[in-house]
Amino acid sequence: MRDLAESGMTMIIVTHEMRFAARVADRVIVMEQGRILEQGSPEVIFNAPQHARTAEFLRAVIHPDDD
Repeated sequence: MRDLAESGMTMIIVTHEMRFAARVADRVIVMEQGRILEQGSPEVIFNAPQHARTAEFLRAVIHPDDD
């Protein structure tokens, strides 16, 4: 998938693999219960999420042992 993305192919990927998404995405959309919570570049979403629920989710999936 990374090779396809680097070749310029447009893809829509639904995943809970946030490290993968951070590496390959040029745009991230965070959804909960079928609604968009926020969207933006991986840099913004992963480093400065605007929605508390996004921050909570990222902490749980990226740093699960920090709790």
